[in-house]
Amino acid sequence: MSGELSEFIEEAAGGILDACTRCGRCVEVCPVVPFAGLGGASPKEIVSGVLDALAATAPLSGDAAIWAHQCNGCGECLPACPEGVNPRRMIMLANTRDARHGSATPQLFRKMARAIRLMAAMQLVPEDVRRLLQPPRARDAEVVFYLGCNAIRTPHILFNAMYVLDALEVDYEVLGGPAACCGIIHSKWEGDLKTGGQVTTATLQRFGEFKPKKVLNWCPSCELHIGETIKGYRQTSFDFDHITKYLVEREADLKARLTTPVNMRVLLHAHVGMSELGGNVARLLRAIPGLTLVDTLFEAGYTCGGSGADRSPALKSHLREETLQRVGASDCDALVSLYHGCHMQLAAAGHEHGFRVVNFTDLLVRALGGTAREDALEAYRAVNEWQAIAREARPRLKASGIDIDAQTLAAVLPEVFALAEFRGGLQAFSGPEKQA
Repeated sequence: MSGELSEFIEEAAGGILDACTRCGRCVEVCPVVPFAGLGGASPKEIVSGVLDALAATAPLSGDAAIWAHQCNGCGECLPACPEGVNPRRMIMLANTRDARHGSATPQLFRKMARAIRLMAAMQLVPEDVRRLLQPPRARDAEVVFYLGCNAIRTPHILFNAMYVLDALEVDYEVLGGPAACCGIIHSKWEGDLKTGGQVTTATLQRFGEFKPKKVLNWCPSCELHIGETIKGYRQTSFDFDHITKYLVEREADLKARLTTPVNMRVLLHAHVGMSELGGNVARLLRAIPGLTLVDTLFEAGYTCGGSGADRSPALKSHLREETLQRVGASDCDALVSLYHGCHMQLAAAGHEHGFRVVNFTDLLVRALGGTAREDALEAYRAVNEWQAIAREARPRLKASGIDIDAQTLAAVLPEVFALAEFRGGLQAFSGPEKQA
């Protein structure tokens, strides 16, 4: 298909509108409903309101708006639909079309791009910043490791993943950062389908320049946007898979290299919205000698943060409290994170509640006999004050060509970290003291 994204979404919306009977079953099984004050609402009327927005006949309003805006992508509605409609995709497309009436997050991409660059430069030497943010020259490569945008705020995880790919002798190139965005911010959040379509097309074309067999994705939002919401928008010559799926496919090769025992008992944090990826990580952890995976703690949504679990704050708070209680009652050595956004939130919670959080890539590197990259954000959490963080970060920023005085940097850091988390205020980064 060579048309505009708006045309593709109109066609996809038409298929859903034709198939949906407005029975409301997706609302009835939704775990968000009782936590969003919708327990007494009519499921059929909610679905009808969402479909009106999907058809672009009326903006989202009332109970339909509450339900659509608080959808955390958990996907528990998918098996419930008797007509085989994907209600998660229905809601994503309805939110996308509705955003054209006036985005609640104007200029979000521009602000986030700045936040991502600042966070990367605060943690890395210039050579590593360039590897994550500067597009490489096109060449034939078997694999493209696609970082997305926001994952770059936790760069140690990405370099750990690259260590694993290197150990497997994969021929790959790295592509990511704001210059290779999947387009979800422009289309879903800002309601700019023209720019969103152009951004998505440019990124997919950039993948194709390397003539890869596979593009290995990291970010769950990119996975959901490209792999489900706008799947089929552009034809590609490569498979678009999550990196954990690829590592499971290479499990025999990987397991032969996992020779260093990691003597730990761990719990794994995952999300029901992409439970298969949590299952992939669980399988990888079980392949590590000496490591005992005690249990997997599934939370609602498909990821932490404002695109996922944080969209339904009451449900998120309830489930996060359960997670913290289970971690506190366990005799485990660490809670294992999967995604970058989850890692950042869980690490902040661990800092507050006294438990250790490690990413699964950290454990794979150790089992391969290597030294995992340091989580540089941990050092900033220990500083505990924005002005002091600015003084610590400024030399690294200057080395990467970002010359900003400490006072100005301290003033923008709260927004930088809040944007990176899609969350408000200092709760986005629990190291510094919460200020009025």
